[in-house]
Amino acid sequence: MTGPHGGDRVAQALAAHGVPRIFTLCGGHISPILAAAKARGIRIVDVRDEATAVFAADATARLTGLPGVAAVTAGPGITNTITPLKNAQLAQSPVVLIGGAAPTALQGRGALQDIDQRPLVAPHVKRFYKLRRVRDLAPAVAEAFELARSGVPGPVFLECPVDLLYPEAEIRKWYAEAAGKGQALPDRALRWYLNRHAERMFADAGAAAPAPRTPQVPRAADAALHRAAAMLDRARQPLFVIGSQAVVQADEADALAEAVGRLGVPVYLSGMARGLLGRDHPLQMRHARRQALRESDCVLLAGVPCDFRLDYGRHVRRSATLIAANRSAKDARLNRRPDVAAVGDAGQFLRALAQTLPTSVGRWADWAATLRQRDAQREAQIDEQAAREGDHVNPLAFFRALEAEAGEGAVFVADGGDFVGTASYVLHPRGPLTWLDPGAFGTLGVGAGFAMGAALARPGDEPREVWVVWGDGACGFGLAEFDSFVRQGIPVIAVVGNDAGWTQIAREQVKMLGDDVATVLARSDYHAVAAGFGAEGLLIQRGYEVRPVLRRARELARQGRAVLVNVWLDKTEFREGSLSM
Repeated sequence: MTGPHGGDRVAQALAAHGVPRIFTLCGGHISPILAAAKARGIRIVDVRDEATAVFAADATARLTGLPGVAAVTAGPGITNTITPLKNAQLAQSPVVLIGGAAPTALQGRGALQDIDQRPLVAPHVKRFYKLRRVRDLAPAVAEAFELARSGVPGPVFLECPVDLLYPEAEIRKWYAEAAGKGQALPDRALRWYLNRHAERMFADAGAAAPAPRTPQVPRAADAALHRAAAMLDRARQPLFVIGSQAVVQADEADALAEAVGRLGVPVYLSGMARGLLGRDHPLQMRHARRQALRESDCVLLAGVPCDFRLDYGRHVRRSATLIAANRSAKDARLNRRPDVAAVGDAGQFLRALAQTLPTSVGRWADWAATLRQRDAQREAQIDEQAAREGDHVNPLAFFRALEAEAGEGAVFVADGGDFVGTASYVLHPRGPLTWLDPGAFGTLGVGAGFAMGAALARPGDEPREVWVVWGDGACGFGLAEFDSFVRQGIPVIAVVGNDAGWTQIAREQVKMLGDDVATVLARSDYHAVAAGFGAEGLLIQRGYEVRPVLRRARELARQGRAVLVNVWLDKTEFREGSLSM
């Protein structure tokens, strides 16, 4: 393919925005974009499922604060992205998805993979761009990048029909062939229509692309800030709950951690905010959150809505002062009207609060000590349960070992039900932006894409230590991506908690309904599947094998190998009653 074309204009705009990589599954509709991007030095990371591409872009966005980019072909390529798009929307993750489409002149006439994509995609994105002219491609990219990060972050979709992307000469030649040489009135009318259509489509195609735009970051009103500061100043037992939205400005994560430390308020961290204060900060609490919320007289929710995770606001007692800092006015007031709605960036609000309040270190030391004592009691209970031996591996003991063996720079990707729920009690993320989970949608299947995005989300694509914590049910969604890891030298380590079942569902289903229907799996050789793709497959069946195998997995990853560790688990009752509604 020679000469400039629409695909090159898209690639030029992506390069201008500093995009280092595009996640994709190939398709003829988008080939010009991929070829042009590669020619401009943008890495093309190809996967085995379009969902993986969007999940990987999502992880890149969460870890860098910049939109992650995925490109997929028309029709089924786009329909395969609906779940990860919705997941990104609910997680408020800035993703730019570029999708192909049938030729503009043939849409609605039964062309290959031609469907009306807007009604399928539009509900799950901030905006659906349906492009019809070559000159609009680059400006749309610029707008998409700005919109994805502005206000409440989220995904944006660009529909790029195939005849906008290939060279003009090729498209005009194709149009001429489609019109034929007949002299009947209908034939001449078709030629006239296609020629006029092409003129409109390629008019002013050489227009200069706009410069990248600065996203609009909402800032809470000063009045809300001062009211919140006054309420905290009066509080005897204040509590912070900080969620993913507080760290959407990823480059400000360290400054946010410092501000939270200066405020001196005990804090619970969730979602992408897990790890914000490091592994063992004295202000960070991990257990008995519901009890702490019910005892607190002033609760600040930073980027956290009162949804099912807070029992729709009922975890916060009615007599407590409630402060909600959130970019979304709707989420700030969801299910519970706060005393102060600080509508703006939650991380920015906390940093401003630290500058407004006098130094508070030690002010609530007794309250924090009470919460730490509860944490210590719960940790002792977990140690006691982890010491119980069975036929295979105690999942609590496994995560105690993983906590000890994983590197200080490790990133954990959580994808599963019971196994991941257990991990959340035991694993301590090492620092800011070192924990990835699906978010409010609870999506299974994020693991391979999140791991890929996390492994590459560094300047120069320098790999990092990434552990996928996979339930044996969840791993089935992304197991084939070990082919992608191997082909592209991405040294992910996956640990599969193999208890031969969808245990989180089965435990409550059997108890309430007396039937394990559709919840039973096999002790499958997941490690052998990974080995079949060229990765390293390791098996753990007994507790004494855990730490040596985990060390071996790290060693192989440092050598650039992708690794899957198949861990045979014992059944436990650790997460009894964990079903959410």
